[in-house]
Amino acid sequence: MAESEHPRLILHKFLSPDLCKELEFIHKSCSTIGYRKNVFSTTLSHLIATNSPHLILPFIPIQKLKEKVEEFFGCEYELFIEFTGLISWSKGASISWHSDDNRPYLKQRDYAAVCYLNSYGVDFGGGLFHFQDGEPTTFIPMAGDVLIYTADSRNVHSVEEITKGERLTLTLWFTRDKSHDEDVKLISFLTKCPFNCSDPSPSDYLPLPASQNMYWFPPEQSSTYQSGFDIRFARLHVLGYKPYSSDASSLTKKHSSSDFSDILLEPLSVVRGNELFDKEFANLSHLLQMVQFYHWKAPQLQRSSEFKMEPIKVVPISTSHRENICRLTVEFLKDEHLAETIFHCMSCGENDWVNFCGTVDLWEAYTSKLWHKMVVILPKWVANQSIFYEPNGWV
Repeated sequence: MAESEHPRLILHKFLSPDLCKELEFIHKSCSTIGYRKNVFSTTLSHLIATNSPHLILPFIPIQKLKEKVEEFFGCEYELFIEFTGLISWSKGASISWHSDDNRPYLKQRDYAAVCYLNSYGVDFGGGLFHFQDGEPTTFIPMAGDVLIYTADSRNVHSVEEITKGERLTLTLWFTRDKSHDEDVKLISFLTKCPFNCSDPSPSDYLPLPASQNMYWFPPEQSSTYQSGFDIRFARLHVLGYKPYSSDASSLTKKHSSSDFSDILLEPLSVVRGNELFDKEFANLSHLLQMVQFYHWKAPQLQRSSEFKMEPIKVVPISTSHRENICRLTVEFLKDEHLAETIFHCMSCGENDWVNFCGTVDLWEAYTSKLWHKMVVILPKWVANQSIFYEPNGWV
């Protein structure tokens, strides 16, 4: 039990490297504009609302952190998880000295746990975590480590400004107040999802975008869309990809932003370099999820016999292709330099459309597996009004 004047706990390598990468995939596929400058977030309720409820399953085993918090602070069986969210900090983001209870509407929060998904000095610069008092005074974020502390004036803290890259965390807040139990709200949302189908088709779990202003950076420009960028478009760009739609050829400068935004809700293909992968994805969110899945799995992939070796149609981009790509880029990536500064350009290796095509099948298998797990476990969650991890009940 914690007896320090500034109670805090560090768990090294609590999250596995594989889980860190999986959560990074989810966040970079689904994130929206966050709650402070240059911060992006993915909440569990957002995943459910955008037809990706199955993606909350990788979070569930991490709930065992609650037991660690209860044991360390001597409050066994007293806590509820009040909030769970993936949060990333890009260049320019920081926190000045504050405690997590200094906002009246968050007084219910008793403890915080910050799980680090990537590493200082490797994936990002800056972003060191400092406590105003007590030991340790500075915490260096490393993938898999967890920092736990009381969300009150005993642990006033700050985060240094991010100087490069993107600092990724999974943050959980705990409360003694049952009325703020996150599980009840999430289960209510989940019961509205179509999990009555135990043998879904891929169309059942395709991601659906939220409103356009939730993806526009900086947020203050989302009313006019005259500067900045769509963060989904930008994440594709920094990996070397561009969306393509033949419908873009019909749009001109006379059309409104909503006319262009409608294209992002329709089928899109993907371009890399001078080649077009001639397969349509349901919408921009689906395309981004597929590219991020490929980027997650690419280091493990080889041209494998397990891939369905269907004909892969890749065509050189033509002048008309370029014009359509340019139309979309001008509309959704108005500040290319800012996008590259915020998200940091990364290499995804050479064009390998064979592996990319195989990844489409892997994504469907991954998503279908999670969906089937959710079909099995959801009735138990509903009956208990609690989200819990039961490995033997997942098939």
